[in-house]
Amino acid sequence: MLKKRKKQDRLTFASRGKATTVDLYSPQGLDLVSRLWVKLSAQYKLMYEGSWMGIPIIQFPEDICMMQELIWKVRPDVIVECGIAHGGSLVFYASLLELLGKGHVIGVDVEIRQHNRVAITNHMMSHRIELIEGSSVSPEVIRQVKKKIQGAKTVLVVLDSNHSAEHVLRELALYSDMVTPGSYLVAMDGAQAWVWDIPRGKSSWKKDNPLIAIKKFLAKDDRFVMDEHYTRLKITSNPNGYLRRLNPEEVA
Repeated sequence: MLKKRKKQDRLTFASRGKATTVDLYSPQGLDLVSRLWVKLSAQYKLMYEGSWMGIPIIQFPEDICMMQELIWKVRPDVIVECGIAHGGSLVFYASLLELLGKGHVIGVDVEIRQHNRVAITNHMMSHRIELIEGSSVSPEVIRQVKKKIQGAKTVLVVLDSNHSAEHVLRELALYSDMVTPGSYLVAMDGAQAWVWDIPRGKSSWKKDNPLIAIKKFLAKDDRFVMDEHYTRLKITSNPNGYLRRLNPEEVA
C-alpha cells in the first residue's frame, strides 16, 4: 500500500513581481505546468517540428490526436480548412477521410506558395484535396466554398488563417452556416492569448487573439456551444476553440 505523502510537492512560479504556488499534483498544478509547457513550446517553435506523411504540420501532437478523435466521431463528407501553410493538416485530414472511405478537404489560403502547391498536388492524398487561393473572408472565396460543399450531409470547418480577433470573428460569422448540426467549427490558435509575454511573443496578442472572437461569437450565436472534451489533454493551441453546432432539438 502506498504511503500518503506527508509533505506535498509544491511548485512556485514567479512572473512580473507576482508569485503563484500550487501543489504540483493538484488540478491547479496540472493547469499551471501545462500552460507553461505551451509557452515554452511556442518560444522554441516545437509545433513546427512534426510532419504528417512527409508534409510539415504545424500543430501540437495533442491537438493532432484530438482532431483525429473529432473527425472519426463526426465522419464528415467535407472538411473546410482556412489557412493551410505547408499543407500538413490538409494531408492529415485527407488521410483520415481515406480511412473512412469518403469525403474531401477544401483548403483555403490567401497565398499558396508554389512549392507548397506542388507538394500537396503531388501527394498520394491529393485526390481528396481541393485548393482555393484567396482571402477566406472574400465574397468570391465564400461563393466557391459554398458551391463545393453543396450536397454534403456533414460539413466540418477549421479556422487556422489570420488569428486577429477581427478576422476570426468574421470567419466565424461567414462559415458558421456551413457547419451542419452535430458537426464542429474549430477556431484554432486561441493560445495566442497565453503566449503574448514570451520572448518571441507580441504584446498586441494580449488584447487581439481568437479567444476574444470566440467569446463574442458564442454570445450572439446560440446554435453553438464550446466542447471542452477536445482540450482535455491540456496541451493545446486551441483553448475554447472546439465549437459544436447543436442539433435542432437542442436549440429548441
